[in-house]
Amino acid sequence: MSRHQLQLRDGVPATSAWIGWDRPLRTFFAQVFATDPKDEDEEVPILWEGTVEAELPRPIDAIRLLEPYCDIPAETAASLEIDRMKTLAKTDGPNQLEAKAFLARLEARNRSNRT
Repeated sequence: MSRHQLQLRDGVPATSAWIGWDRPLRTFFAQVFATDPKDEDEEVPILWEGTVEAELPRPIDAIRLLEPYCDIPAETAASLEIDRMKTLAKTDGPNQLEAKAFLARLEARNRSNRT
């Protein structure tokens, strides 16, 4: 997994922004956090995408989500693709396999509850 912090734009009501690659889920992700109004020592996500397997398959998918919050350096897409390529030969261990199976069961249950 890779995780890169990005510079927030002036005036954006957030405390941090992150972008990266999650190898077990095979997805890029985008995160933006702000101060929790109930507890100033805590952060809460105001954007968190890329939590589902293959949800954001290309770097640009995550970058576009963060554009309203950050000025994103041109080299970010290439850096993220390198992060992804570094993990191509890696395989899931037993914990990751079980986590994926759990997520699949949870998604199936959620689908059946919606119908």
